[in-house]
Amino acid sequence: MKSLARKWILAGATLGVLAGAPLARLALAQQPAAAPAAAAPAAVPAGGVNEEQLGQLVAALGLKPEKQQQRYDFAFRATLDDQEWTLSMSSVLSTDQQSIWIMAWLDELPKNAADVPRNALLRMLATNDAMGSGKFFAYIPNNRRFVLQRSFPNEGMTQAKFRQLLQDLGSTVVETYPVWTVSNWNANGAAVAQPANPATATQPGGAPTQSAANDPKNTGTIQR
Repeated sequence: MKSLARKWILAGATLGVLAGAPLARLALAQQPAAAPAAAAPAAVPAGGVNEEQLGQLVAALGLKPEKQQQRYDFAFRATLDDQEWTLSMSSVLSTDQQSIWIMAWLDELPKNAADVPRNALLRMLATNDAMGSGKFFAYIPNNRRFVLQRSFPNEGMTQAKFRQLLQDLGSTVVETYPVWTVSNWNANGAAVAQPANPATATQPGGAPTQSAANDPKNTGTIQR
């Protein structure tokens, strides 16, 4: 009897082990997976700038950057054909720090969508192809404004190089004025013919400086 009892005990123990093994495996499988290690931030390219250094670069040009979260806003004077324009511009690093974006804030879109001629928008799209150098018009919905912007690699940045990039963008703003200025749209969306000197013609009292200084502060963070 004792021998038979021992056999039943051994059989029961064996079944318990066999039954318990899958349960143990299941219990292990149900353990939460370890959280993946946080990805290290992308390294700044050689000769590039980080977010703080971007602000310092803007200030080194004699401008007065105002930081809005990750973006730096500033006024920039662009000159073309002896006309000086004061532009509201911004600069921001891409999230991976591999490129820098600069943008010039243009006109606000009419509040009534019916007042936005399709032909005017098509002209802006066509101009995007003609400008080259990665420059293009875009629309920022947070404050319903057009911008002219471009990006370039965050490498080999110097004051002279950054100033040249800002000047190039500013000159393009002036050159494309008949395309983006909402006040020049007629009912068909065509650009109204401009006077020979739009700077003095559109400023009260014939002031010599044309302004495209639109406040970008209400745009929030721009992710690039």
